[in-house]
Amino acid sequence: MSQKIDPFEELLHRYRGLLFTLCSHFRHRGLDTEDLIQEAAIALWRNRERLLALGSVQQAALTWKIARNAVIDALRHIEDTEALPEYYDEVDEDRSLIQDLYEQIGQLEEPDRSIVRLQLEGYSYKEIAERLEMTEKNVSVRLVRAKERLKRMMGVMD
Repeated sequence: MSQKIDPFEELLHRYRGLLFTLCSHFRHRGLDTEDLIQEAAIALWRNRERLLALGSVQQAALTWKIARNAVIDALRHIEDTEALPEYYDEVDEDRSLIQDLYEQIGQLEEPDRSIVRLQLEGYSYKEIAERLEMTEKNVSVRLVRAKERLKRMMGVMD
């Protein structure tokens, strides 16, 4: 009899590299990486229904944002450490992540690069297929493969 894996546990497993990278970045500010990962996981648990309902690109972005905010909140509550400013520069950090993603997308071969960009812009598989003169099935297969390549390139584990 096979044991069913909890979808939230799968989500944590999928983004463990992202969480480790984020939490490692902040560990020098008072808490160790494991403590920060735990804080991030609690915040993700609170938002699990919303996260599990999203597609992979949107899910990764929201996972990053929720985890980052949880880490910042945890660090704000630590006594005897350097305080974070009230307005932490989230915009620069978000831009950096988005810039990294687009740099990785730029390394994809055509038509995968165009497929991913169009999907990020909100086009449906049908609209992408029409624009690129291919079948919806081909768009779907190429998109799955391109996302897997991007995950590997960005260090996001499955």
